[in-house]
Amino acid sequence: MEKSQVYALVTGGSKGIGKAIALELASRGKSLLLVARNETELKHAAQEIKEKHQVEVDFFAVDLSLENATDEVFNWIKKKNYIIDTLVNNAGFGVWGRFVELDLGEQTKMLAVNTFALVKLCHLFAPMLQMHHAAYILNISSTAAHQALPTLALYAASKSFVLSFSRAINYELKDTSVSVTCVCPGPVETNFASRAGLAALDKIAKKFNMQPNEVAVIAVKAMYGRKIEVIPGFINKIGAFASRVLSKKFLEKTAANIYKV
Repeated sequence: MEKSQVYALVTGGSKGIGKAIALELASRGKSLLLVARNETELKHAAQEIKEKHQVEVDFFAVDLSLENATDEVFNWIKKKNYIIDTLVNNAGFGVWGRFVELDLGEQTKMLAVNTFALVKLCHLFAPMLQMHHAAYILNISSTAAHQALPTLALYAASKSFVLSFSRAINYELKDTSVSVTCVCPGPVETNFASRAGLAALDKIAKKFNMQPNEVAVIAVKAMYGRKIEVIPGFINKIGAFASRVLSKKFLEKTAANIYKV
């Protein structure tokens, strides 16, 4: 394998939106480094992508909620002499329920993946990215970033953080070769709802029927177009607009009825 080859690093790349983004990048001839918790799923995803698109794919299994996980990813890439010009921060999950009743450990674990790991990876890889003539950071947020969500309180807050952080560092990097794009999908047919324990969200995802590959096409196009923020899907765009013009109390009450415990 050519160690001088340039790769895209995709977290949460074994399934769902992350895998779909990996496949979309591979369809454009991009070689990949995939990171996720489950080594078996990573192996299967890597093999599928290799066979379908004839690109180089390597993977590293690690739980990004652990304190030193991002350092392990960085050291693995350095040890392998891999070079990346694209960082896709997709890994994340939700925990559903009333904040004070949920296990705090599980909630802080979610924050570690959704926010801290993303921040650390951006910081660790920024110098490498800036070495390239053109480089990209793609952060996956959610339409939940645009309003408070009772029973998904910390999840929505974490996605608001991702959106705000992405916009800020994109501005800070405006005179460099690196652009930062934040994608805010609505409900998508993935395993997100089942992991969060939220059947209502799974029903919404099926109703609106947005597939991971649809989000991936929009996300990658936006990234290469150096857009700052994109919301896939017309209904989701309307929802984001509504969050800016409608009463916060009304939106919170509506969300509470949808996601009620």
